[in-house]
Amino acid sequence: MIARASSASSKSTRLLSRSRLPQLRNVESSHFWQLAHNPGGYTGPVTHTAYIQIDSPNPASKYPTRIQYSSSTSIGSRQSRLRTQHSRLQTSRQFSSSPHTKSSFAFSLLESDPTMASLTPPQAPPRWNHTPEEVLSITKQALAQNKAVSDRVGALPEAECNFKTLPLANAEAEALIICEPLAFYQNVSLSKELRDASNEAEALQRDFDAAAETNLRKSATEQRRLVEKMVLDGKRAGLALPEKEREVLMKLKKELSQACLDFSKNFNEEDGNISFTLEELDGVPNDVISGYNKRTEGSKEVYDVTFKTPDITPIFKFAHNPITRRDAQEGYEDRLKQNVPLLEKALDLRRRIAAMLGYDTWADYVTEVKMVKSGKNAENFLDDLEAKLRPVGEKERDILLRLKKEEHEKRGLPFDGEFYIWDYRYYDRLYIEKTLDLDESLVKEYFPVAVVVPTILKIYQDLLGVKFIEIKDDNVWHPEVQQFAVWDKDAKDESAFVGYCYLDLFPRAAKYSHAAVWGLLPGYELPSGKHHYPLTAMVANLAKPTPERPALMRHDDVTTFFHEMGHVFHGLLSRTKYARFHGTSVARDFVEAPSQMLENWCWEPKVLEKMSSHYETQEPLSPELIDKLIRSRYVNVGLFYLRQLFFAKFDLKVHVDKEAADYTKLWNDLRESISLVKGGKAQPGQGTFGHIVGGYDAGYYGYTYSLVFAADMYATIFKKDPLNPVLGKLYRDRILLVGGSRDETDSLEDFLGRSPNSDAFLEEIFGKVANASL
Repeated sequence: MIARASSASSKSTRLLSRSRLPQLRNVESSHFWQLAHNPGGYTGPVTHTAYIQIDSPNPASKYPTRIQYSSSTSIGSRQSRLRTQHSRLQTSRQFSSSPHTKSSFAFSLLESDPTMASLTPPQAPPRWNHTPEEVLSITKQALAQNKAVSDRVGALPEAECNFKTLPLANAEAEALIICEPLAFYQNVSLSKELRDASNEAEALQRDFDAAAETNLRKSATEQRRLVEKMVLDGKRAGLALPEKEREVLMKLKKELSQACLDFSKNFNEEDGNISFTLEELDGVPNDVISGYNKRTEGSKEVYDVTFKTPDITPIFKFAHNPITRRDAQEGYEDRLKQNVPLLEKALDLRRRIAAMLGYDTWADYVTEVKMVKSGKNAENFLDDLEAKLRPVGEKERDILLRLKKEEHEKRGLPFDGEFYIWDYRYYDRLYIEKTLDLDESLVKEYFPVAVVVPTILKIYQDLLGVKFIEIKDDNVWHPEVQQFAVWDKDAKDESAFVGYCYLDLFPRAAKYSHAAVWGLLPGYELPSGKHHYPLTAMVANLAKPTPERPALMRHDDVTTFFHEMGHVFHGLLSRTKYARFHGTSVARDFVEAPSQMLENWCWEPKVLEKMSSHYETQEPLSPELIDKLIRSRYVNVGLFYLRQLFFAKFDLKVHVDKEAADYTKLWNDLRESISLVKGGKAQPGQGTFGHIVGGYDAGYYGYTYSLVFAADMYATIFKKDPLNPVLGKLYRDRILLVGGSRDETDSLEDFLGRSPNSDAFLEEIFGKVANASL
């Protein structure tokens, strides 16, 4: 998922007077850049070898539950402490045989390259030690300066409006490098005060709106595209409306922004849990249970299960007791009921804004700038796919229902002939175990975080011709965050610098609770002709070590990490003239396609062998296990995609309907009719649907829509040799490099050598080519 760090990354309104984005005269010498991001930042060489120390606070534990690192590595003239990490490439590992002594091992994160390690990036990374007061003051200062500059530009006579006198593209880019990092704190900071300030700073940014119409008859292709997008932005921002109507529009937009921000804040800061006894957790793996908080409640011992993915998912998949799974499901769906009125308000405001701007529905407003072009086209795509999937899903549900009947008879449980939402993951897993003899818990043992993460980085580096050099510096927002400078693989000087990457991989309080990538700084061409370099940050919630085992990843987690790294590289390897076209600034119904294509690597035998290493024996997955895992990919695929269509159809319906509805009822009714699973007590699950306020409004269909392009790209180019760097360079040059600087269809045709089609996608799901309405 590509996350929106702030409204600054939304391309809808960011031009001319009252612009919400601060304009700086020259980013290379900007006071605000220095103040916000790098006062006295390091400039010396970076080295990348360190020593790790693992604490085991539980004397009976064989494995680490807390990992600390220390280093006296020199970063320029500064001594640094290597922050906490869990995902490390181990060249040697020795766990202490004594339960009371600390264990340690030495490692090199990447292959040693003295030349590259000595290079200094031409651009320093931002700083991450702002106070709440600084976040707000810097934002306010920047916005005030931007307004003054934008007003001067807006006063220019029409005849003088050109690329030299209207530096709007540079102003937009210069604003991003201040606004995005400051607004990012709300997703990752431990400090509530800092999160609140970050949230308020984003609200200030969203209050600024801008648009302009520019005259330009002769220009380069990317310049012409920029002007076309800016003109469309102006129309979509309401510049054609009378002044009084524009004032009303801006008031509505401000209210909408605040409702979305409040929804997201609740989502990020949700810290609820549900408690079960050990008996109620029967079937859940012991290594998972050992990671739950255990306490006494009255006369019994209970385990607190948070709603974070590593904690709650094993309940859905393994708990034998259907009452346990039901209670977990209902608690999970009810955990953000405070978001229900916020979503209702946001949907009402969107309907009113769309009407003011002359659009029939919000879906039409949103899809106008996407590949699908209209809400009706999106509906047709989803309806067509549902019609093809429903017969497949119904057969799969009947098979799982028979399995449920057998299981209930074996365990002496009553059977009512229904298949519930809390049954799906449990019987999907059980079916795979029975038909393929594939144990998900066993597979997980082959994917230690400490092996998988650096191996995936290595695969990407080799495929795309880059090198990650870790920066051992405490200039990060949390001690567990890893910071990297990224270079072209044969870098000899600063001209080969690519950008920065941050990995924040483990769950903690008040942190964004899923997996997403933020493009915090864009890459673009500076007025001086030099390049401003991008910065991407991945936020994830991988499992941490337990007293029984080191941190392990389910194969689903491996696939998710591989997917998100695809977004990281889309943000790093783009090279465009203007920031607004950089990296993932493409149509929202295409943005997932590159990462979805890359998920295929996680199903390739030689890649699975390379990524796997049993946490005890260090043996890779056997050919037999790999074969079973690959065969499991399309088991119950109909039910899987029908579930995705439920999310997409709920999202589209609430943005097509012109009147409000009982959205809790709609959520539960649609899920039952589309996903083919019954619910229990109707819970306000729509309050947990973060995508609907996070940039995917009237856009969730894009996850499935973009799969068509992903399947086509993989089958046509990479399937024959997925690790071939020659093919990787083709992908880098024709998809990643151009970002959104040209139409997505043009990029696909350039990459594929023909127009894209749906044959590979339909073959992948149904095993044959069928007609589709795309």
